[in-house]
Amino acid sequence: MSTALGFRGRLLSGQPLVGTWIKTPSRIVAEVLAGAALDVLCLDAEHAPFDREDLDGAIFASRVQDMPVLVRPASSSAEHILNALDLGASGVVAPHIRSGTEAEALVRHCLFGPGGRGYAGSTRAAGFTRSPMAAYRRRAIDDTAIIAQIEDREALNDLADIVRVDRLDCVFVGRIDLTISMGGQTPDDLAVIEAVTEICRRASEAGRRVGMFVSNLADVSVWIERGASFFLLSSDQTFLMQGAQALRTSFDAASHGRETAGRAAS
Repeated sequence: MSTALGFRGRLLSGQPLVGTWIKTPSRIVAEVLAGAALDVLCLDAEHAPFDREDLDGAIFASRVQDMPVLVRPASSSAEHILNALDLGASGVVAPHIRSGTEAEALVRHCLFGPGGRGYAGSTRAAGFTRSPMAAYRRRAIDDTAIIAQIEDREALNDLADIVRVDRLDCVFVGRIDLTISMGGQTPDDLAVIEAVTEICRRASEAGRRVGMFVSNLADVSVWIERGASFFLLSSDQTFLMQGAQALRTSFDAASHGRETAGRAAS
C-alpha cells in the first residue's frame, strides 16, 4: 500500500496498522497479497520453508507494488538478518529476544557501523550499485524497522533492559510461545494476559511500539487500549482454508436448495 510516510514512520506514529503472515514460500502468493489493502506483509522464514531465493522473489513481488514487507528470519543471527535486509525487506521481526544484550545485538546487526551489518553496494537494498554509500547508510538508519519478538519467560525478567535499547522500534508479543514458555494451557490464561499487559506497559513507558497476533478480532480494541498498535493477523494459509470452507458451505446451501425445490415440484 503506497503511502507518503514509510512503514517505519507509520509504525512509530502509533497509528493502528494491520498486516498478515505469509507462510507459503511463493513469489506469486506475495504478489497477490501485495495488492491487498493491508499495511504490511511478513514473510515467516522462522516457521515456513523459505530459502534465500524464495525470500528474494517474495520481497521483489511486494516491493514492485510498493507494499512494505517484513521478514521473520529463521533466527536473530547476523547472517539471517543481513540476508533479509540486503534483499530489500522493510525490516525484521526477530524471534526469541530474551535480554537487553540480545536486543542490542539485534539493532547492531540491522544497521551499518562498527561490529554491525556488513556492507555491500551490489544488493537490491542498495539499488544494485546505484545508491551512493552515504545515502544508503542514511536510508538504512531512517527506514529499517527493527522489531524484537518477546516470547520467552526469560524476557519478562529483562523487559526494562530490552525496551530501553536505543533504536529498537517495536516489541512484538509472541503469545503462543510465551504461553508455552510460562507453562500455560491457553493464551488466555490469566498469567499470560497479565504478562502481555506488562509488556505493553513497559514498552509504552519507554516509547516503544507494541505489536502482536490475536486470534480473535474482538480482542484488537482491548489491546489497543493497553498500548498495542501493530497487528499481524491471520495468514495466507488461513485465507485459503477459510475460502475453501466458505465455498463448501455456499455450495451445500445452493445444492440443498435445488434439491428442496425439485422435491416440491414433484
